[in-house]
Amino acid sequence: MGLLRSAATVSSFTLFSRITGLIRDIFIASAFGAGPLTDAFWVAFRIPNLLRRLFAEGAFSQAFVPILGQVRSTEPPEAVRVLLDRVALLLTVALVLVTVAGIIAAPWVVSAMASGMRTAARQTEFHAAVWMTRLMFPYIVCMSLVAFASGILNTWSRYAVPAFTPVLLNLSMIGASVFLVARFDTPIYALAAGVMIGGVLQLAVQWAAIARLGLLPRYSMRVREAWADPTVKRISRQMLPAILGVSVAQLSLLINTNIATWLQAGSVTWLSFADRLMEFPTALLGVALGTVLLPSLSKAHAKHDHAGYSALLDWGLRLVLLLGLPAAVGLAMLSDGLVATLFNYGAFSGQDVGQTQLAVMAYSVGLIGLLAIKILAPGFYAKQDIRTPVKIALFVLVLTQAFNLVFVPLFAHAGLALSIALGATVNALFLVVLLRRHKLYQPSPGWRSFILRLLPALVALAAVLWLASQRLDWIALGAQPGMRVLWLIGVLAASVASYFGMLLLCGFRPADFTRRGK
Repeated sequence: MGLLRSAATVSSFTLFSRITGLIRDIFIASAFGAGPLTDAFWVAFRIPNLLRRLFAEGAFSQAFVPILGQVRSTEPPEAVRVLLDRVALLLTVALVLVTVAGIIAAPWVVSAMASGMRTAARQTEFHAAVWMTRLMFPYIVCMSLVAFASGILNTWSRYAVPAFTPVLLNLSMIGASVFLVARFDTPIYALAAGVMIGGVLQLAVQWAAIARLGLLPRYSMRVREAWADPTVKRISRQMLPAILGVSVAQLSLLINTNIATWLQAGSVTWLSFADRLMEFPTALLGVALGTVLLPSLSKAHAKHDHAGYSALLDWGLRLVLLLGLPAAVGLAMLSDGLVATLFNYGAFSGQDVGQTQLAVMAYSVGLIGLLAIKILAPGFYAKQDIRTPVKIALFVLVLTQAFNLVFVPLFAHAGLALSIALGATVNALFLVVLLRRHKLYQPSPGWRSFILRLLPALVALAAVLWLASQRLDWIALGAQPGMRVLWLIGVLAASVASYFGMLLLCGFRPADFTRRGK
């Protein structure tokens, strides 16, 4: 399957997931606004998400997928089945133990994540966060096994199901916010219940998919036997630096969440909704390309195809700039329209729109860096070199906190977003430099021409967005919500038409970015 087609498949389902995620957040914003209990929910939801990214989707996938691809290429099918059985058993046992510990230690975990909630005036908020953390902690077991199944499906080039299943979480939370709210004395607890329902549904769908491939794990061996497998130990050794690398990013998130709880009430929610808007381009492009690149890079590495390896990275970087630059410009210049149209209903006020807009604009500074990391880091992971990205991430963690010292006093919660954005940019620059130094990546000819042809299209896009900003008051349009939606659709359509129309005039063609997976 062509890599562009594979990426398009992932992006299409991811787009559906992000749309349902936005609808979910619209329900949350309208029903609960940006108050203390909403902050408590986002803190509680962030805790299992942090561990999910740490143990499952982050470190586990980085270590598991390249080795699984190698074993599949060199070993008989039964050896692959046995490896999957052993990995699934150990992963399940480890995450159940973590979950039990997390439920018991929830008050201390919430204190670490949100020390600002420990003040006497915020005890209701703190206890709500603890209750919801305990309810949602088992979510990491579901999502770790979902990540395991996703690694299998992606290695077998079955990209659609892993990209689709996050929709189930969003639909579950929407359903819970509508149908379960009345069943709880504290209505926002319904969202935590919806998270757990969504986790179970995602696991059921993904495991049904690997069952159709005949790869469903068989829990029929002992833990000691599974741990004795040399390949399992190799995955574990790869996971240790990967956990450190992912934990650096998650530690930065934890620190920022903690700082936000000391700022104005609503800061955690404003950052969460801004992060939701940033997830659109990062997931549609960065995650989609990273998902299809890692298996392809692993295959190129196994075949010692150095030229093909470099060409894959070059292809990914060009797509990042082609689609990421207009996304960054759009987020920066249309942030008021996006936030107002999506969230300015019910309890989510005009002030909340303005504060969320500031965070979106700050995040947009680092969008290209965030996207590039998704493309460049797999260049090391596919070579089973996880230590280099980890060293970079450790440096960037320290740098990001130095940025916080400068920007948080100036810009409050938006300063936290700006620090992350600048840190991501530095991270991406280091990855490029080291990939070239290690002779893993050599830019293909034509980069100067590529950039020069992009510039007129970006200018055309910016002109359309500037005209819209001069003529439209997005908050005032809230009196006519339907008209506001139509105006946003119109501005987006004009922006897309101006950008891609100018690209065509400058000589770009879709065939230029078609690439076959090998």
